[in-house]
Amino acid sequence: MPTVPRALREPPPLDARRRTAPPSPRTALLVNPFYPKDPHASFGKHVLTPTLALTAIAGATPAGWSVRYWDENLLQGHPPSDPFPRVVGITVHLTFARRAFELARWYRDRGATVVLGGLHVLSCPDECAPHADALAFGEGAQLWPVILRDIEAGQLRPRYDGSYQRPYTADPPPRRDLLDRRAFLTTTSVNATRGCHNRCGFCYLSTDGLKVPYQCRDPEQVAAEIAADGQPYCVFTDNNLGSRPDYLRDLCLALRPLGIIWSAAVTLDVTDDASLVREMALAGCTGVFVGFESLTDENLAAAKKKTPRAAEYARRVGVFHDHGIQVNGSFVLGFDQDRSGCFEELVDWIEGVRMESATYHILTPYPGTPLFRQMESEGRLLHRDWTLYDTAHVVFRPRHLSVEELAAGYEYCYRRTFSHRCIWRRRPGDWRAVPAYLLMAYLYKRSNWLWPLLIRRRLTHWAWRPLLEASRWRHLRFRRRLEVRGECRARPGVPVTAGV
Repeated sequence: MPTVPRALREPPPLDARRRTAPPSPRTALLVNPFYPKDPHASFGKHVLTPTLALTAIAGATPAGWSVRYWDENLLQGHPPSDPFPRVVGITVHLTFARRAFELARWYRDRGATVVLGGLHVLSCPDECAPHADALAFGEGAQLWPVILRDIEAGQLRPRYDGSYQRPYTADPPPRRDLLDRRAFLTTTSVNATRGCHNRCGFCYLSTDGLKVPYQCRDPEQVAAEIAADGQPYCVFTDNNLGSRPDYLRDLCLALRPLGIIWSAAVTLDVTDDASLVREMALAGCTGVFVGFESLTDENLAAAKKKTPRAAEYARRVGVFHDHGIQVNGSFVLGFDQDRSGCFEELVDWIEGVRMESATYHILTPYPGTPLFRQMESEGRLLHRDWTLYDTAHVVFRPRHLSVEELAAGYEYCYRRTFSHRCIWRRRPGDWRAVPAYLLMAYLYKRSNWLWPLLIRRRLTHWAWRPLLEASRWRHLRFRRRLEVRGECRARPGVPVTAGV
């Protein structure tokens, strides 16, 4: 098994003896806690784009308050304490809940007021409550200014409930000025929509109490936000940018004048209409992240995944390829119909359709989801050590595989997919695209030895920028051919795909 450097395996120690000044009035700190990195995936995954949730909350900070953003995964050492913040907001997700609680305790012991929010707060509130002065449920940008006003008035409540029903357009823009641009591939991570028309039983969006209606921002507003950040590459962090095809088409029209390249997560049904995929390409889309999940229809039906039949997958991947759009396929391993031999069959198929990238996840029953309740009722959960509920460890008993077989299958899929041989076999059909494709595959997926240095010294942007610019110009040339002649076969190589 590949090794993980200590800096990417363990968070920086919290100095219990460190003395701090009293909390400074009207100062706030927003923290994204450290999480251990998967040795099979890229160590650079976290620094492609910044976490949008906390910068969005920072954008809602009332006038008169100073706010700082700190991401422990950027490997910059001990969290800040000078000036010591009056309020600390910490996002809590399943796999780094333990670290979030450690941070909360450290800041509370020194006089800060700690607010916890995030999906784990929603799914396991009783576990989170002892570690916080207040819990935030729901839309953080909506609740944050209310919480700060109550703190100033000395009227802080233990629980704040927000709603996702409020029009999405009312949210202030994220505070990207708080980010160190050198640390990321791009700081232009954007949400144009919220929600998804699917409600898959294994997905976090099916968590009890998480009622997120599908909402869309004005396309011109989205385009203006992207233009204001001035980056050549944008990542849409929407759960599913293609849930409403008419909206996606309007968004593409708004993006075309920007001359950028971008990637997004979509479902495979956007290929129902090849003209929509063409509009995506004309607007600068160079990569999509698609949740294929499984090649077995029975698995898809059991997961309540609304998707074309698996027999249509290859043809639909070809629709993206014909329009110069690379595909990063997401696959879940360990469904009830998965049996011995499924891992080899899956990688054979990925190689056969020349899919540029693949992301693998071991089926993981998140608390509060239908899958968790099913596994719990069937007595199949192995434990409740949330740090291992990271889709890289087996936490349940598979139906037709042993725990060891599933773990070995996960490792096999990554090892073979990103072997020298398989990378070469999946190369694009257009020879002009091959150099950029190889650079992407090797820099991102086969350079884990290099990523700790790039992250710690904030060289990520420097390392990727030349490749991004070359890819943008290549795609613009391809787009001109597509506009003039309707050409769909020349496939420009691009170095990034959504969500890799």
